[in-house]
Parts: sequence; structure tokens; C-alpha cells
Amino acid sequence: MNTKILGALMLVMAGPVYAAGPEEGKFSMSVSGGVDMPISGNVHSGAVAPVPDLGPLNPALAGVSAELRIRSRSHEQIYGTARSLGLELGYGLSDRSEVFLQARETSADEGRVRVGAAYVPALDAELDVFGRFSSYDAYTWEAGYRRFFRDGGRVRPFFAARLGATETDVIRATFEIPDAAITIPNAPFYEKGWALSGGLEAGAQISFTERFSMTLAAGVNYIDDLSDDDSAIGGLGLAAINDTGSRVSIPVSIAGRWDF
Repeated sequence: MNTKILGALMLVMAGPVYAAGPEEGKFSMSVSGGVDMPISGNVHSGAVAPVPDLGPLNPALAGVSAELRIRSRSHEQIYGTARSLGLELGYGLSDRSEVFLQARETSADEGRVRVGAAYVPALDAELDVFGRFSSYDAYTWEAGYRRFFRDGGRVRPFFAARLGATETDVIRATFEIPDAAITIPNAPFYEKGWALSGGLEAGAQISFTERFSMTLAAGVNYIDDLSDDDSAIGGLGLAAINDTGSRVSIPVSIAGRWDF
């Protein structure tokens, strides 16, 4: 089996060398898919907030005080690796460079984590606090520049830079203290809004015909802070925990490209 695979690879390498890629004044279109792995940035930060009376949250606890001890939680802890789909339109400046417009959708399923504890002096105990956050859906529009490091050939390495904006959909959070029978359901956490975004990537274009190629790429993406909504959590002294939301991630993608 290994001999057959090696023979097939040798036939491919021995075949004609195509030169798909940018040409001055020519357009291209790419469709991509991949994953986006967060490496930095919090969905919420930490805070310590006294709650003089738990009665409004659970009438059975009227007159009982507590201290909320919330810890920061990252995009990786809550959402993990996201999925990404993209569409790109390019315009060749030369045989080795191009500019492009790119649209991407990045999404991750809802996540539930322990976000901290509620210390109850009357019990001299900490009760777990959990948060369930709705799905992460972001839509990115960026313009960029790509530079190839060789002329022609079947495999062409490149470097690219992008800058633009990302619209992130509404994020809601449900907070629970199971041992105290307390639930704050579907609390507004982030509004739908825009933030500055950009990225760098490196990769290689692999030509199959003079007009079609595949692109493999990886890099780093950045999205600035999200638009916070404190309407449900501000009264608990937690208004500052969602003054964040920025995200740094490593995207890995594969794309099909057509040059016209």
C-alpha cells in the first residue's frame, strides 16, 4: 500500500506544473472552512460583590446575606474551539501580490462553567455559582493584502494581513446557585455590536489547474471588546465583569480558490 501511495505522489509531482494565483488586473474567489482556537481574552472578568439580602433572588432566603466571588473565565473555558466559514474576493496587483475583501462567520455552541462561588456567612460555606452562556456568533468583514514569495510553481507560500470590523451577536447568560435554589435566567450580557478586528496569516497555495487551487493557512486573529449590557447584573454589583470580551485566536483553514 505504501508503495502505491508513493507511486501516486511521484506521478502527481511529475505532472505539469500549473501556475494558479494572482495576475495583474484579474479577480479571484475563494471559499474556506476551518477552526478558530482562542488563546487569550475573557468572556468575563472577576469581581467580589456583597449581597446584603438574598430575598429578592429567593424569598426563602430573606434576610440572609452573601458575598459573590466571581472569577474570570476565558473564551477557551466557555466556548472552546469555534467553527469558521469564509468567502473572499481578490484582485491581483501583480503575479506575486493581491488585495482582497473577506467575509467570515465564526460560531461556537453555548457553554456552561463554574464561574465562582457565593460565600454565605450564616452557613460559613461557599456555594457554587454556574453560568450558562448562549452561543457565540460573530460576522467579520475585513480588507487585506497578500504577498506570495515565489513566481509560479505548484506550491506557493504567502503572507497576508487583514483589518476590518466584526459584529458579534447578542450573548445572554443564565446564572445558577443550585444549593440555594437561585436562578437568574437569560440575563442580557452582551449586546449585538461592532468591534475592531484584524489578523495575520501565513500559508501555501497548491495549484491543481491554471485556474483552480487549494489554500492552507494559519495565523492569529484579534477582536476588540464587545458591547456590554449590565441591565440584569448591575444591581448585584457585577457591572464591571463584562467590560471585556476581546478575543485572540489561532485560525486554521483550508480554501478552494478560483482565478478568473
